[in-house]
Amino acid sequence: TAELSKDVFAIEPNDHAVYLDVKQYLANQRQGTHKSKERSEIAGSTRKIKKQKGTGTARAGSIKSGVFKGGGRMFGPRPRNYSFKLNKNLKRLARKSALSIKANEKAITVLEDFNFEAPKTKNFTAVLKALSLENKKSLFVLGGSNNNVYLSSRNLKGSEVITNSELSTYK
Repeated sequence: TAELSKDVFAIEPNDHAVYLDVKQYLANQRQGTHKSKERSEIAGSTRKIKKQKGTGTARAGSIKSGVFKGGGRMFGPRPRNYSFKLNKNLKRLARKSALSIKANEKAITVLEDFNFEAPKTKNFTAVLKALSLENKKSLFVLGGSNNNVYLSSRNLKGSEVITNSELSTYK
């Protein structure tokens, strides 16, 4: 058994803080380079395509208008940045809330001296089998960087190994 800090693992979880932090994480992953051509960017003539009056149809000034085939896209997507700012204290509260939720669900297992002699996936799958996690998603958080453990796990689909500095509310 391990003694978990009450300041981190036994607080009242704040669901809205967790929601905002996950929303920010996913928004920051968006590339935001979507773009379609508008009428000013279409290659084409600028002449008036038909006379203003007397044709019985609506007036039209440009073949590049969005109502015509081959014209520009009206109100199309534009490149933009989706990221937004959250306060440090809110992000800290969200991480603590996520860890508290996992602790309440008894979903945290603490391993001592987790290291491999050489990077072998076989060793890592043996650890997963011993913890009965072979068919479940698992996240291993290491205190520092450990190349052998990371290389042993990266070929497996459901498990991920990160260091404590990479830990986020989303993971």
